[in-house]
Amino acid sequence: MSAIGVDRPGIVAAVSGALGEAGCNLEDSTMTILRGHFAILLVVSAPGATTPESLGSALREASETFDLVISVRPIDVPSGEGLGIVSSEEALTVSIHGADRPGIVHAVSGALAEAGGNVVDLSTQLVGEPDDPVYVLTLRAVVAPENADRVAVAVKQTAGSLGVHCTVREDDSDLL
Repeated sequence: MSAIGVDRPGIVAAVSGALGEAGCNLEDSTMTILRGHFAILLVVSAPGATTPESLGSALREASETFDLVISVRPIDVPSGEGLGIVSSEEALTVSIHGADRPGIVHAVSGALAEAGGNVVDLSTQLVGEPDDPVYVLTLRAVVAPENADRVAVAVKQTAGSLGVHCTVREDDSDLL
């Protein structure tokens, strides 16, 4: 399920409340504010008789109250793959910052994919002064352990060719 609209206090409470009243459990979610606009993606489990249409109806009041565009659709999650990371994979965090320019996400994600990595989370933002912004990209990727060094080198080389600073580090599950 997804919902987007102009940010206002109470959206998360209204959406999660409607889902709870419909008997749903929030399994995976991400929410952010993008230049004053609210965006949320949710993976929910629902009672057996629930359809996308009935869940959409349950969310109608929240949609109308907050002028949200809500989309509900079923997804299939193969058994054992619900967490998005296979136990044989290694998780890396890539942090990039530098002068803003078109193509940074494309180049870095392309280099990562070519080297055998898969992006599982990505965030970008402009920080600093409006007349001299700094582009910040943080992404989390999973790779086969034998590809981790190759992925790190490819991403760092690509970042260097773009003139941006890059760090790649192995995620530390002890910090979680």
